[in-house]
Amino acid sequence: MSFGTKNRQQQTADLCKENLRQKHKDKLGLVNEFIAEFEGLGKERDMTRWGQFSDSKDIKGETLERLDAHFDKWLNPEI
Repeated sequence: MSFGTKNRQQQTADLCKENLRQKHKDKLGLVNEFIAEFEGLGKERDMTRWGQFSDSKDIKGETLERLDAHFDKWLNPEI
C-alpha cells in the first residue's frame, strides 16, 4: 500500500472521529467507546474501517452523513 493511500485512510479516520467528538460533545464517553469498538485496540486496530463511510468521490458531507447514521444506529440498535 502506498504512502498516499495510508495518508488518505488516516485523514478519513481523523475526519470521522473529530466529527463524532464535535457533534456529540455531551456523549464523549460513548463516542470513545464506539471508536474503540469500531476500529479496535492495540494490534487489532484497523483504521481502514472508516473508509466504509466514504465513496469514490470522497465527498466529506456524504461521508459524515453515513457515519452519523451508523453511530445513531449503534446508540439505538432497536430503531
